[in-house]
Amino acid sequence: MTWAAPAVDGLIDHLFRHQAGQMVAMLTRIFGAEHLPLAEEVVQESLLSALTLWSFHGVPENPGGWLFRVARNKALDQLRRQASLKEKEPQIAAALRFAAVDDDEPHFAHELRDDTLQMMLMCCHPAIPEESRIALTLKTVGGFSVEEIARAFLTQKSTIAQRLVRAKRLIREQGIVMEIPPREELPSRLESLLKVLYLMFNEGYSAHEGDALVRGDLCTEAIRLCTLLVEHPATVSPSAHALLALMLLQSARLRARVDAAGELAILAEQDRSLWDGPAILRGMRELDASAAGERLTPYHVEAALAACHAVAPSFEETDWPRIVSLYDDLLAMQPSPVVALNRAVAVAMVQGPAAGIEAIESMAAADSLRDYPLLSSTLGELFLRDGDREKAAEHFARALELPSTMPEKRFLLRKLESCR
Repeated sequence: MTWAAPAVDGLIDHLFRHQAGQMVAMLTRIFGAEHLPLAEEVVQESLLSALTLWSFHGVPENPGGWLFRVARNKALDQLRRQASLKEKEPQIAAALRFAAVDDDEPHFAHELRDDTLQMMLMCCHPAIPEESRIALTLKTVGGFSVEEIARAFLTQKSTIAQRLVRAKRLIREQGIVMEIPPREELPSRLESLLKVLYLMFNEGYSAHEGDALVRGDLCTEAIRLCTLLVEHPATVSPSAHALLALMLLQSARLRARVDAAGELAILAEQDRSLWDGPAILRGMRELDASAAGERLTPYHVEAALAACHAVAPSFEETDWPRIVSLYDDLLAMQPSPVVALNRAVAVAMVQGPAAGIEAIESMAAADSLRDYPLLSSTLGELFLRDGDREKAAEHFARALELPSTMPEKRFLLRKLESCR
């Protein structure tokens, strides 16, 4: 059976997101952490081979197994060309054959029996600086591009590329062993892992480019992995409960964020009957569970913010003063221009659009927000509400110049037309 090219592209993207990290993890374990770039290279080459061959010859019955066999063979070819690996060829070849026994799919044995979670824990090594280890995990396991990671950190692509290079150099030069940490070391890696899952969910909840506003597969995967953490005695913590609460309460609104025509529906316009009631209930239970500890984290505050929206009967009846107060708490804990922007929107709901505009314009010069489309689109919305159509049009036009999804661009075009 020959699949259409778009269908093959979608399958390759899915496998890249969900299986590439597992294959890289297995190959890195076998070759050694210093050969992480080699493991990534052969996995990338196998995906490119699939993109070319499957379009013409059809998708195999076991796509994941096919990819692993190709990556394994490419790795063995590399052995014969690299003197540093030549002497290890018999052991590596045997390990590769052993890893392929289970239907030619990589398999790891550990008390946390999820391959993706294991590789994430391996990448979150405490010897690697936190920002570099988070970037490395998103790139190696999450399948994120350098551009996506840069947007998540509100920084430049070159900065993320440098962090990735430094992380791999550190692994190589210090001989850091990329292996599953023993049970007693799991909690020490949890904070970085939670940050990775948080960023993964955010990218799924609001994709930055492409045809889709929402990438539900990323949201679902982040929720699945966080659920595993709260269900395991070695990794359960109040902060993990709080993050899971946040994800569930946010994901409950996913179906209402895009209408039947595929157009963006902002919070004020959403059909709340489409919100997922069971997800909200589960999220509230997780929020209750997060109160067990004494430490208040940003995840707790963001989950409380999401809860305010989830239980509000309508947009207008939302407890906006409470939301402003929570954003004040969040800014004190984690100063961020994005948090300040969201707080300004809440201020506008309490004090009027002029107050929101004043709050946003005071931080508009921040370098990290210069190319942030939500800054311009939010100003456009507030100026429109304040009756200044000319300034609103300027900001909507500016937002249209920046990277965004097609539903967002169509939304901005409609807003721009309304200014005329």
